[in-house]
Amino acid sequence: MAILIWTSTGIALWHFCVLVPDRFWGGIVGAFLGALVGSIISGGIVQIALGRSLGEGDIVTLLAAIPGTILGLAFFYWLGVRQERREAEAAAAAGQ
Repeated sequence: MAILIWTSTGIALWHFCVLVPDRFWGGIVGAFLGALVGSIISGGIVQIALGRSLGEGDIVTLLAAIPGTILGLAFFYWLGVRQERREAEAAAAAGQ
């Protein structure tokens, strides 16, 4: 049940990616993967720290996925911005 809660939270927050420029590494699919993996990792860490099984779920289970989702999205966004900069530098170097 906890994994379902984490993935649902990650997917729900992923929908807000349409409000920011699409600079995610891998586009919207990359943002989806970042949100999904981040929510599962942070949710799992909190679940293990609290000593709960994967069958248990409450509001803490839901809230535990939010920081990981945001960090996952931020990481994939940072990767995308870095890739764009490298491509722009390579294009500028090739044009000289």
